[in-house]
Amino acid sequence: MYKIVKGGLTSAIGFQAAGIHAGLKKAKKDMALVVSAVPAVTAAVFTTSQVKAAPVLLDMEHLQNAVTRAVISNSGNANACTGALGYSNALQMAERTAQHLECKKEEIFVFSTGVIGVQLPMKKVEAGIAKIVGELSPTGGHVAAQAILTTDTFTKECCVEVDLGGKKVTIGGAAKGSGMIHPNMATMFAMITTDAAVEKKLLQAMVQEITNKTFNMITVDGDTSTNDTFMVMANGLSGMPLLASEQDATYQEFYQALEYVSLTLSQLIAKDGEGATKFLTVEIIGAATESDARTIAKSICCSSLVKTALFGEDANWGRILAAAGYAGVVFDPYKVSITISSLAGSILVAQNGTGLIFDEARALTILKEKEITYLVEMGAGSAKATAWTCDFSYDYVKINASYRS
Repeated sequence: MYKIVKGGLTSAIGFQAAGIHAGLKKAKKDMALVVSAVPAVTAAVFTTSQVKAAPVLLDMEHLQNAVTRAVISNSGNANACTGALGYSNALQMAERTAQHLECKKEEIFVFSTGVIGVQLPMKKVEAGIAKIVGELSPTGGHVAAQAILTTDTFTKECCVEVDLGGKKVTIGGAAKGSGMIHPNMATMFAMITTDAAVEKKLLQAMVQEITNKTFNMITVDGDTSTNDTFMVMANGLSGMPLLASEQDATYQEFYQALEYVSLTLSQLIAKDGEGATKFLTVEIIGAATESDARTIAKSICCSSLVKTALFGEDANWGRILAAAGYAGVVFDPYKVSITISSLAGSILVAQNGTGLIFDEARALTILKEKEITYLVEMGAGSAKATAWTCDFSYDYVKINASYRS
């Protein structure tokens, strides 16, 4: 069983990181570097948008390389929709970083986040790369987590320890994301490092499966980014035996620990939605299939009407059922029941597809809490799924109306 500990990107053996201000933003840190002391195997998933940023296209190529040494990232500029020059600039970031670390450019991942359609100021970027290499530290995970933020209001970090094969294995990570969050294979940016020894194909399979249960089950605003990336680096320095098969004795323990870190990071992104005042969990139970449950959960989480009612602390269960109804899943609405709950209690608001007479004052007390759960019982089977989102407030519009300026 894993143990939750304080830490992040550099908690695992052999990882160093740094975060600096390179001048891409006015004052805040805007460049991060995470490095493994030895070549690490990497698994990653990327945005499924047809409009992919230059660094995503580059990273999709570099994922084919057997090993990875580092990730160089910048915030303040997404290097998306920037044409051939944008791709050349992303490649140049990898090349410059590789030169300083004395490795191959294919061993470098590049990440960019920020405004779309603007070319990177490469003189500042190159100077930043030269500077940041000298600031690498085994305690630099937190400042690196700060440097990848854009409109985020807090850093998102998580770390666990687990005993595998008689060796202590550490899994730590960081993420960024606050708006333009509706992942379809990943999230804005999430990176996990571990000193576990895992075969590359097996790690890739795990990451894809875990993504579908974590990062693919959050939404803030229904917008998928051009830069979505989730990656895991495993350098094997814990000394544990190589994990190469689902049949290995340590597989389940490692999988559960990795899933916990991924889930925590994804939930932190939903909690930090732009302008968010509430965090919503949507639990679907009694669905015919797991796929149906996931589809319905995400449909409810994506509903602007559900999210605005949540902001207004309105127990408008009809919007929840309506969002389930247009999800594209066949079910009998007259078998559906809806319960709203929080730390203040729970209340059944609809049963068999029909509204109940309930205590509106009690419902308001429940909805005044910061974390709310909508439990939707489908009455169609035994499958279940959970998705997460935040409310839709006035501030979301304010933030995104002036994002470029």
